[in-house]
Amino acid sequence: MAETASTGADGRSGPGAAGRLGQGPGRLLVLLYGVFTVGAASRSIAQMIMKFEEAPLAYVLSAVAAAVYAFILVSLVRGGETARRLAMGCCAAELVGVLTVGTWTLVEPSAFPDATVWSDYGMGYLFLPMVLPVTGLLWLRKARRA
Repeated sequence: MAETASTGADGRSGPGAAGRLGQGPGRLLVLLYGVFTVGAASRSIAQMIMKFEEAPLAYVLSAVAAAVYAFILVSLVRGGETARRLAMGCCAAELVGVLTVGTWTLVEPSAFPDATVWSDYGMGYLFLPMVLPVTGLLWLRKARRA
């Protein structure tokens, strides 16, 4: 039976579209954003507790990355048009963050005595921090048309 999309008073779409953000290829995004949320958050928390004075900027930026990942994850799981728009904004901010921090770490490596998730464009994470926001933006754009 085909599902139909409907929008409720709260702006969330019904069964046909609400889960659409996290369905199909979106499931892989949910998985990756979940892994990156846990990884970046646990790493930044441990680093801030144990050695914050060594590289405060790097550790705070990793915590910011974790928060951005978590927000996108929740938006993908929640679904709906409002969540899609918010996730698009966060993916764009994530991409700007990766490009900014990646360039900054190459231009002035002394500013980052320890790596962040976004250092060197995410090289320590197989460049997934650079690929994720682009993929997310493409998926979210496609989900709008679907």
